[in-house]
Amino acid sequence: MQPSVILVDQNDRPLGTESKQLAHTSPLLHRAFSILLFRSDGQLILQRRAAGKYHSAGLWSNTCCSHPAPNVHLPTYAIERLQLEMGLTADLEKIGTLRYELQLADNLFEYEFNHLFCGTSDEPVNPDPTEVSDWQTLSLGEVAEAITKRPTEFTAWFPLILEHLEQPLRHYLQTRPADK
Repeated sequence: MQPSVILVDQNDRPLGTESKQLAHTSPLLHRAFSILLFRSDGQLILQRRAAGKYHSAGLWSNTCCSHPAPNVHLPTYAIERLQLEMGLTADLEKIGTLRYELQLADNLFEYEFNHLFCGTSDEPVNPDPTEVSDWQTLSLGEVAEAITKRPTEFTAWFPLILEHLEQPLRHYLQTRPADK
């Protein structure tokens, strides 16, 4: 059975569910979340999406992203998904939302109401190879430079998230507790 996503209106009010595949081919606005997880030294953990992903395979992106299942508590589900994809645990702080519609290769779309979370963890990264083929840590400045020099190596949504969250991310990095 194909996983379902939560269809939402422009204000993130649920309208029902649909298969993930149909939501990405129609396009249908649906709920998503993205996590940006930092090391205590301020380095952002990036993941390279596994080659078997049906879209954006092999591209670098934020630490973790997915779609919450229907009838789940989003912050709890985001923590669980981070553990599944990257083998990491962290307290997450919601720092914003972003709605976007992007056309990808192969007539696929990302039309998402994305809930954006940040966290900090120095745990060893142990990614699920069906989700993640590689990972690295970079400063926000290094990420921006890499996206400028090699934009086709990154998912379409990742630069939008970074641009939208520039101020909240800087605030998060300046105010997070040092002992995390």
